Amino acid sequence: MAAKDCCDAAISIDADLQDDIDVIGRMVEQYRAGCEIVYGVRADRSSDSFFKRVSAQGFYRFLRFLGADVVFNHADFRLMGKRALDALAGYREVNLFLRGIIPMLGFQTGIEYYARSERQAGVSKYPLKKMIAFSLEGITSLSVKPIRLITLLGLSLFTISIGMIVYFLVRHFTGHTTQGWSSIIVSIWGTAGLILLSIGITGEYIAKIYLETKQRPRYHIEQFLIGNNFEGEKE
Repeated sequence: MAAKDCCDAAISIDADLQDDIDVIGRMVEQYRAGCEIVYGVRADRSSDSFFKRVSAQGFYRFLRFLGADVVFNHADFRLMGKRALDALAGYREVNLFLRGIIPMLGFQTGIEYYARSERQAGVSKYPLKKMIAFSLEGITSLSVKPIRLITLLGLSLFTISIGMIVYFLVRHFTGHTTQGWSSIIVSIWGTAGLILLSIGITGEYIAKIYLETKQRPRYHIEQFLIGNNFEGEKE
């Protein structure tokens, strides 16, 4: 944001120097060819530990399941042109999950694959605790689908509870249950279903409020087609 008013394009890169800087030249070539955003994407994760590799892939797949348009194996190594940076400035929320927001901008994009080097010095500043917090931030800032899953679960339990009510009432009147058993089971199933359904419905309204408070732009204009020739024809 600090550089967008004095540059044609800006490149962000992690400070640990594991990303391949030789890719920058190819990113600029794609930018000159018309790509407003160029992602640096890891060709593989062979330099990661087994746990990091599995957890990262699982995280990307889970975000895709929730409806987020994320780029697999892309972190924060990317080129963004001035128009893309100006569009990103319109996203005024505090918790900016860039890996999910930047694909939402809608400009022409390109991908450059590279091999990430192993860390030569220091240790990662992202232990498991921070990785979990980062994942939760990404999920909650991009999708309201978890709330809808709760609503679906509540509706399913409530539907099942109706069937259970009928089943245990039949067993009660046919004398196949212990005294008090039917009322307890019916109360538990019915109450649990109604509570989850109520939480889900309330969550839907909260989700609408949450999305409104972000004040995200509805669209971005990539190019104006009105020029001198058009004005001349109009005259």
